[in-house]
Amino acid sequence: MKTAPRLLALGDSAWTLEFGNAIDPAINARVMGLADQLALARGTEALLSSVTDVVPTFRSLTVHYNPVEANAAVLGERLLVLARQACPATQPGRLWHLPVCFDADFAPDLPGLAEAKGLSPGDAIERLLDARFRVYMLGFQPGFPYMGGVPSELQMPRLPVPRQKVPAQSVAVAGAMCSVYPWESPGGWHLVGRTPVVLFDLRYADHPAMLGAGDEVRWYAVDRQTHDALAAEIAQGLPRETFLKALHG
Repeated sequence: MKTAPRLLALGDSAWTLEFGNAIDPAINARVMGLADQLALARGTEALLSSVTDVVPTFRSLTVHYNPVEANAAVLGERLLVLARQACPATQPGRLWHLPVCFDADFAPDLPGLAEAKGLSPGDAIERLLDARFRVYMLGFQPGFPYMGGVPSELQMPRLPVPRQKVPAQSVAVAGAMCSVYPWESPGGWHLVGRTPVVLFDLRYADHPAMLGAGDEVRWYAVDRQTHDALAAEIAQGLPRETFLKALHG
């Protein structure tokens, strides 16, 4: 049975609509369905003109608004009605096929992860390449995608001691999640590869984050030479659409 949405105040300028307490595709589809419903309603309802941003997460949608313009209580009640009426999103997001290089210096944690799971590094790589990852939300850093779909046989807790510096574009896994670090930063996930693709790029002023909630990602392996060549092309302006594939690809 579906859990009824909950309306939660987030300070004095945002409401959160919560649909459950688990990381689950069905719950996330309800979140994205409300996001779609709200996008349509904002174009026709004056009450929603105060909304400034909509932020989906694994299991909730946060709606930011201008508190000077809005009647917060009335807005909250309208959002709750929309949440109850919204249908789960059925339209799939975009499908990205992204390159990843598994060279040893890009994947320092891959051998240990594979050994812990009774696999060879090659077997672990095959499982990652066979998986299809769903982007649930962006967070931690701008453009950092939380992608569910790590095969159960590869799932490991975070490192007991986080690294002080994780190289930018490192592909990493922890538990059931996979991600890419957009910049050099501290981090405690297992580093299993690196992609030349820049997932947060201010040259795209309207949409600097390449991935969005609801998108899906498939990885394909490239060697170091190809990785470096793609990195150079991306730096020169190779468009993101190069990696966008048909939804059933």
